[in-house]
Amino acid sequence: MTITLITGANKGIGFETARQLLALGHIVYIGARDPERGEKAAAALGARFVQLDVTDDASVSSALAAIDSTEGRLDVLVNNAGILGEGVTDGPTALRAFDTNAVGVVRVTEAALPLLRKSSNPTVVTVSSSAGSFWAVTNPERPEFNLPLALYSASKSAATMLTVQYAKSQPGIKFNAVEPGTTATDMTAAFGVGRAPEESARVVVRLATLDADGPTGTFQDENGEVPW
Repeated sequence: MTITLITGANKGIGFETARQLLALGHIVYIGARDPERGEKAAAALGARFVQLDVTDDASVSSALAAIDSTEGRLDVLVNNAGILGEGVTDGPTALRAFDTNAVGVVRVTEAALPLLRKSSNPTVVTVSSSAGSFWAVTNPERPEFNLPLALYSASKSAATMLTVQYAKSQPGIKFNAVEPGTTATDMTAAFGVGRAPEESARVVVRLATLDADGPTGTFQDENGEVPW
């Protein structure tokens, strides 16, 4: 049985990723900051819930300790929690965006490493964005070219680089970043764009279900590796 933790999974791409992995036979832990929403999402799917705020060290430690106590290992980690960091571009807003989108990846990954090392096929997928790709944001033919989200883009670029560095420092664990595609979620509602979350979740699921000899240290979308 594959044990999987997905952060920020009470809605959107995280929720649909949980649904699809459950259908593949995974035991899925839905990590969510809000216990009420998390419990409701887990109950709707038949998943398990752990309270997990990626910006809070104690919350992260407690969540991974709970999984350790019950399962004794972790096979798949999906770093999905993220915020846009839109609005005023100032220090506090920047700190919130990076704390969630980049530092949160570090907090959860570091707490999960001891459990991942107990897996026969440990896999980490970080939901990043091509909005953090130099190639995409400087290409007039790409939608990211006109995306006015400096803090989101910069923090997702950091998340992608963290993926590469973890892949180098942890050769026994697969680390890949994913651009899931422009998706209609609460986060993108103001832009009125995107496809259904279940379509984008399929891209995440593909990287979350790699064989032991699958790639590591890559940044991919549904078409393969993304320049960045």
